[in-house]
Amino acid sequence: MPAADARYEIAISNSRFIALAGPTASVEAAKAFIAAVRAALPGASHHCYAFLVGHGASVVAGMSDDGEPSGTAGRPMLAVLRGSGLGDVTVVVTRYFGGTLLGTGGLVRAYGDATKAVLDILPRMLKVELADLRIGVAYADYAVVRRTIEAFAAEVRDEQFADTVTLLISLPRSQLDACISLLADITAGRADVA
Repeated sequence: MPAADARYEIAISNSRFIALAGPTASVEAAKAFIAAVRAALPGASHHCYAFLVGHGASVVAGMSDDGEPSGTAGRPMLAVLRGSGLGDVTVVVTRYFGGTLLGTGGLVRAYGDATKAVLDILPRMLKVELADLRIGVAYADYAVVRRTIEAFAAEVRDEQFADTVTLLISLPRSQLDACISLLADITAGRADVA
């Protein structure tokens, strides 16, 4: 998924194409991103867009030609997005018409190329699904448990010290079973893990 916004601009036959891409984790966020671009560049001829929200098999897609001939902007932009391997992303390509008609093939190339160019410079980050885990341990086991969860790249979200120590952690879901198993081993089953 995108880590931040990116901007790329190209000129083709006197028309300016400004491509903006950014992270959008919901359809509402995608619509807000599109509205923000429209507000920031109000004098443009067209604000064409494509978005993908979600990952894998559960993806919601959207696109618009915004007044360009049907299928010449949104569809090629969405095709580039689908081929990028990204999710939770919106791209808006804003066109300032320069007086020269590009034809349908020229528009498809221009919008597709602008989308590809902005995605090439878009900072990315890996989306990791996290799981929460509550661990209750005796004070004698606390230090070894703490070292173990740190080895699993877990984030300690809360610690409470009472008769026992209770830790609330978040860790990558892919590491959950291995972490639970190791906690049981190192504490000889004394850790209360839920």
